[in-house]
Amino acid sequence: MDEKDLPKRKSTRLPHFDYSQGGAYFLTLCMQDRKKILSTVERTEKPVGDDAHGVPKIRLTRIGKIVEKYILSTNNVKGVSVGDFVIMPNHIHLILFIDEDGTPRASSPTRQTSVISNCISTLKRFVNKEVGENIFQRSFYDRVIRNREEYMEICNYIALNPENWENDELYI
Repeated sequence: MDEKDLPKRKSTRLPHFDYSQGGAYFLTLCMQDRKKILSTVERTEKPVGDDAHGVPKIRLTRIGKIVEKYILSTNNVKGVSVGDFVIMPNHIHLILFIDEDGTPRASSPTRQTSVISNCISTLKRFVNKEVGENIFQRSFYDRVIRNREEYMEICNYIALNPENWENDELYI
């Protein structure tokens, strides 16, 4: 197949955004073939208040606990910290903070993307090694968090993701 015959990928880059600055990023990582191997979303037997379905609770599987361990260890990377995150049955949502002063400067304007890609690739590599197979979809989704209002919306989305699991676009 010739390069010109390959499908064109839509850029996920935010136009006119300076990726060389520190910032907050909303990331979504999916499991290969959307397999539900990370957790289960269970509801309490007893409804609470107006909730006729009960309160959702995430129960991590063995693999989900491995993923959680490596997500939390990302906080040990200089200049990187993990904010809110949720480990759903077949995907992970997390906020990653990149500190401009905590990471080596590079001449490329894609430095932050490189830091993010390196963190995600390291996470995937360690998890896959411990699990014994590749469990992740090849790429991941990222979104620049541009302001406090957007940050709060994303935190709320992450917190409510278990409650909305059956209506999630990644629900299979």
